[in-house]
Amino acid sequence: MSHADDHEGTRRDFLYYATGGAGVVATGAAVWPLVNQMNPSADVQALSSIRVDVGDLDPGSQLTVLWLGKPVFIRRRTEEEIAAARDVDLADLPDPIARNNNLGDVPATDENRALDESGEWLVQVGVCTHLGCVPLGDAGDFGGWFCPCHGSHYDTSGRIRRGPAPENLLVPQAVFADETTIVLG
Repeated sequence: MSHADDHEGTRRDFLYYATGGAGVVATGAAVWPLVNQMNPSADVQALSSIRVDVGDLDPGSQLTVLWLGKPVFIRRRTEEEIAAARDVDLADLPDPIARNNNLGDVPATDENRALDESGEWLVQVGVCTHLGCVPLGDAGDFGGWFCPCHGSHYDTSGRIRRGPAPENLLVPQAVFADETTIVLG
């Protein structure tokens, strides 16, 4: 084997590696726009965290805000609503799990669903877990929310009590920034 044959081998190897590298770069350039289009749009990212002033909300009233394209119910509950929610036996619930983004999947007690320890504030995504309709507040057989589309009844803690909805209303990531401001996200 001569010195010229060694030179040809390295040149051939270089051409293989260069061609393979160019192929990887070209494939990446073609695939990247397809992957990138799955990212949230700029308007959705801008709303990923919002501040909501709840200082004017009276007990027994509800505020609905739009967060990440979904309605979010912020309810300041009365003592009667809190008592009704806390008197429910978990064995009577079709879905005994509270999907609470602050706590994870925990038992669906009212304490695990409320934003504060007193239970006065309840924050939940206002989308029926059956087919994505928006339930009506202060309605239904349990004094909470009612989805008129298919007849799902939620109690004063947002837990499904009757109807086709398979799960409780989702509790989003939320905290109090101060006494009158809730931060979602």
